[in-house]
Amino acid sequence: MQNSNFKFFWLVILLLVTIHVYGQKKGSKKPSGGADITYYQSLGASQRVAKLMAQMTIDEKIGQLNLITPGGTVTGEIVSKDVETKMKNSQVGGIFGIRGAAKVRQAQEMAVKNSRLGIPLIVGIDVIHGHQTIFPIPLGLSCTWDMDLIEQSARIAAREATADGIMWAFSPMVDIARDPRWGRIAEGAGEDPFLGSKIAAAMVRGYQGKDLADPTTLMACVKHFALYGAAEGGRDYGTVDMSRLRMYNEYLPPYLAAVKAGVGSVMTSFNVVDYIPATGSKFLFTDLLRKQWKFDGLTVTDYTSIMEMVEHGTGDKQEVARQSIKANVDMDMVSEFYLTTLKKSLSEGKVSQKEIDMACMRILTSKERLGLLDDPYKYFDEKRAATEMMSPEHRAFARKTAAASFVLLKNENNILPLNKNTRIALIGPLADSRRNMLGTWSVSGDHDKAVTVIEGIKSLAADPKNIMYAKGANISDDREFARRVNVFGEEIVIDTRTPDEMIREALDVAYKADVIVAVVGEAADMSGESSCLTDISLQPSQKKLLSALKATGKPIVMVLYNGRPMVITDELRDMHAVLDVWCGGTEGGNAVADVLFGDVNPGGKLTTSFPVNVGQIPVYHSMLNTGRPDSGNRSKFKTNYLDAPNEPLLPFGYGLSYTTFEYSKPAVSSPKMTRGKNVTVTVTVKNTGTVAGHEVVQMYIRDVVGSISRPLKELKGFQKIFLQAGESREVVFIINEELLKFYNEALEYKAEPGEFRVMTGTNSRDVQTVSFILE
Repeated sequence: MQNSNFKFFWLVILLLVTIHVYGQKKGSKKPSGGADITYYQSLGASQRVAKLMAQMTIDEKIGQLNLITPGGTVTGEIVSKDVETKMKNSQVGGIFGIRGAAKVRQAQEMAVKNSRLGIPLIVGIDVIHGHQTIFPIPLGLSCTWDMDLIEQSARIAAREATADGIMWAFSPMVDIARDPRWGRIAEGAGEDPFLGSKIAAAMVRGYQGKDLADPTTLMACVKHFALYGAAEGGRDYGTVDMSRLRMYNEYLPPYLAAVKAGVGSVMTSFNVVDYIPATGSKFLFTDLLRKQWKFDGLTVTDYTSIMEMVEHGTGDKQEVARQSIKANVDMDMVSEFYLTTLKKSLSEGKVSQKEIDMACMRILTSKERLGLLDDPYKYFDEKRAATEMMSPEHRAFARKTAAASFVLLKNENNILPLNKNTRIALIGPLADSRRNMLGTWSVSGDHDKAVTVIEGIKSLAADPKNIMYAKGANISDDREFARRVNVFGEEIVIDTRTPDEMIREALDVAYKADVIVAVVGEAADMSGESSCLTDISLQPSQKKLLSALKATGKPIVMVLYNGRPMVITDELRDMHAVLDVWCGGTEGGNAVADVLFGDVNPGGKLTTSFPVNVGQIPVYHSMLNTGRPDSGNRSKFKTNYLDAPNEPLLPFGYGLSYTTFEYSKPAVSSPKMTRGKNVTVTVTVKNTGTVAGHEVVQMYIRDVVGSISRPLKELKGFQKIFLQAGESREVVFIINEELLKFYNEALEYKAEPGEFRVMTGTNSRDVQTVSFILE
């Protein structure tokens, strides 16, 4: 009997050991690798994150690397499937594309209450130029040259987005772009790295504030890393190929500025860099971002960009996922290649446990910094939306911002501003087009709440009856072109009337008026992602309309809606005034009226050069010289065209005002600068007109002799000032050694001795020069 009990005892022990061993092998509840907290802390994790990771299985860690969308705001052909099941199974680290505090709370509850460890989701969306209160498109916003205003626009966007359940904005886009055929030039700050860097930092400060744990701030995501704006042929997702010198000196600075400003996350780019897809580039994400720039935040792919590496030809599903994780790309947006291949790659020794752990740690650390590990529901206060969304204060600021972004390109005989008693023929396909007011990438904006141009003008006119309207033309008469543009909604509406009938109606209205205001340009999504053009002129339908209006002999003010620098050579010649208003956002129509009637004096300046024609592209202010520079007479065997000038139609930094400004010759504090010391350059600016106005005083520098060829001029400083009529002000620029540095052939960031020419003026073309020597 005792022997039987003894045998039974050992059978029980053997059974328990077997169950324990089997459970460990299955690994359903145990942390991978048996690592303790100190191991995760050695990777850089906080004690809290390390403790959490020590409890996680390999499946749960890989799940954190998965960013999915249930639909809504999508920029690709694929939408995530079985979202609810994956959230409950700890297979999702974040979601995007949904908004609304109550709706997002439901998703968060599903993840927190149904998963084993209750790890909250991070929730993102494209907050590009405002959330529900929409500001001018980023290219327009950059034309304000006002960093405080730009920062405040991002601050307002953050307040609204967080009131909508969002804690992560896929913005700012800081890609330098010098090819206006590329549709996404609308989303950036233009052609210049110095200005682009200032704007990148301002946007990050606006979104993130001083404390990411503040529930009114959200994590910014600088994009697209890297060089996306240099796509060949101006085609989206296209090949990028450039030297390291151009990369470091001209294209990388805005990304670095965002990192220095503390940006929480970085998004990959769709293009190749050095023939390697950026999403799998060890050079970009390990050597440059992590090692050189010391970035310790979250990296995330763009929409399905790991999947797209297969089309780039660098491997199959498992291989491209391996390339991305080894490059230090943490989170996979929509592809789900990490989710479905990394565990297999780990078992085969193709990726390491540490690589997965590091990615997971950075994602969890971002959630910790946002305060989500303390309170997963902190962004879901449903009461906030009622007071935050499109508040009167936000709309008033949007109106101010839109007016500040407008650039006056021509004002013959001071036709502007208009008297409010003027009889106006308001003509054009964008004069009463609510759907096109917000511009591209306004995913959370409400078009129905946007103010149209006709509404804005009538609201300020002395008598609304003096405002006579006719559509005049379609944005385009090409039905196939319209179909491609209208993917997100009907922006190009082709009238039931014939083009000739619409022009006859417009002429009838024009003859009754004192002045014609022609509102023409691009539909909202003629620029933006996947909206590239080979012809960046006005559509033929609109050109025909303007030609007919010109024949009336009436003065014409052209109001231009656009998401890119356009070829407007004919229009600049034929129209009496041209006001570029980009796409001004929610309050754009009111802002147009403010400027046309003179309640606001326009002070915007271009941040992109406008080409004479498409064949001139690329044309920008900081080009290198050649060995055979053209002096302007276009002689043979010089750098020039037979059929067009070298210079752009409108230069970088250009913009007129309702007043005039006079510049003195710049004065330098010393003809020589010693290393470690500064020199100052002073210029006096006087408002010589009759009304107060803003002026952007610009400083350019040329390094005359360098170890490598240096640009003819580079923007190195600017100040936006406001002067009353008759007022003068001394503007002082401080030049230190840092401002003179560049990357040399060895990629060393140094200032070299020699002559430096300093140019000051109202734009990059109209400048005066002074020199000094760096010893």
